[in-house]
Amino acid sequence: MHWIALRLSPESDASPSALADPTQAWAWWALRFTPSVARVEDALLLEISGSQRLFGGLEAFMARFTGEKSPLAQVEYAQGATSLVALGRLWSGQPHALGSDLPLHTLQCARPHLAILARLGCRSWGHLRALPRGGVVRRFGQDVLSALDRAFGQAPELYPWLGLPEVFDMPLELAASVESAPGLLFGARRLLAQLLVWLRARQRGVLALELLWELDARRSNLQHTDAHHDGGNLGRLELRTAKATQDMAHLQRLLGEQLSKVTLPAPVLHLRLRTLQTQKLGGETLSLLPEDVRLGDSLHQLLERLCARLGREQVLGVELQADHRPECMQRWLPWGVEAPQRSDALVPVASSLQPPWLLEVPQRLEVKTGRVIYQGELDLQTGPHRLEVGWLDGAPALRDYFLAHSPLAGLVWIYRERLEHGLQEKDQRWYLHGVFG
Repeated sequence: MHWIALRLSPESDASPSALADPTQAWAWWALRFTPSVARVEDALLLEISGSQRLFGGLEAFMARFTGEKSPLAQVEYAQGATSLVALGRLWSGQPHALGSDLPLHTLQCARPHLAILARLGCRSWGHLRALPRGGVVRRFGQDVLSALDRAFGQAPELYPWLGLPEVFDMPLELAASVESAPGLLFGARRLLAQLLVWLRARQRGVLALELLWELDARRSNLQHTDAHHDGGNLGRLELRTAKATQDMAHLQRLLGEQLSKVTLPAPVLHLRLRTLQTQKLGGETLSLLPEDVRLGDSLHQLLERLCARLGREQVLGVELQADHRPECMQRWLPWGVEAPQRSDALVPVASSLQPPWLLEVPQRLEVKTGRVIYQGELDLQTGPHRLEVGWLDGAPALRDYFLAHSPLAGLVWIYRERLEHGLQEKDQRWYLHGVFG
């Protein structure tokens, strides 16, 4: 057996990007390397005898475990053949001390009896172990003797092992009350750093999350309600992304845009961040050929920032429709993150002869002496392309489309309405529906 005990170093990073709960974050990180992780007081215990070989030995394991991608907070650690020896070396600051030489205050079960043990001349684990076992049980209880047996490998070591939660839900008590919503971003940054550790451990990306805050009840106006407050002491802000992401900088920018629109009716004392929807991330695909390095935000990140800043209704996205009428093949909706609901029918593929620009309302064209006029007489190039749809909608479209050339406008897309029963050919109507310029 090989155990590692670690705890936060006194020189741990206290910058604004620090974690909300560094010890918890290190526990999540450790679960990537071994399933045997337990928390004892302020320390974490890892049993790695079954996994260090997979990483190329102890030295390679420690280099990977404490490498650049590990959580931000600095830690100090000690190792031992048993968990209690590793803890004793960590708490005593003696990483290479023998188990019998460790001071008694590093044995958790012996702490209530330190005064009596000192009068007996016992100052180390070895001194306590040398006492008669029956006398130790009668005077100090079975727990002390059991701890000694575990410390020296004479009894199995059992702990309630930690697991990775299925949903990220992390509270944070603010060091001081915050009276403006943008000021909440300072605490939210620490929660996002914690979220990143959880996402990496689960190999997932976040699609939706919510930030909740608790108002100071003594100064809260219970009659105040808006989009983010229901009149109680809780506020809520929901954030969604178009693609699963682990980019905390992008999420932080979105939160900043959203919080700038929030008015707090009272100071905030506590924050909570939790995930609403996550998605499994695929592995990274590396190419043998050099790839262009793309700088800046991706398109969906830009659109998300525009939605956060301008409002969702001001940013539109296109949704394809199962309809052969050119004006009905698509519709424009507020750009969102939910996948558009499409019909089960096949979406028609636009013809290569269809123009990139459609008129919002087809323009009626003049016909003179049998020739269609649009900035000069039109010369029909291809066609007709017949269209007969819309019967079920009660607005049938009976059209023959043509690609035509205008002396001044160039290529245009026109159609004529099919003749209805009883109409003469001279009464047929022509319309301009699209241009190629």
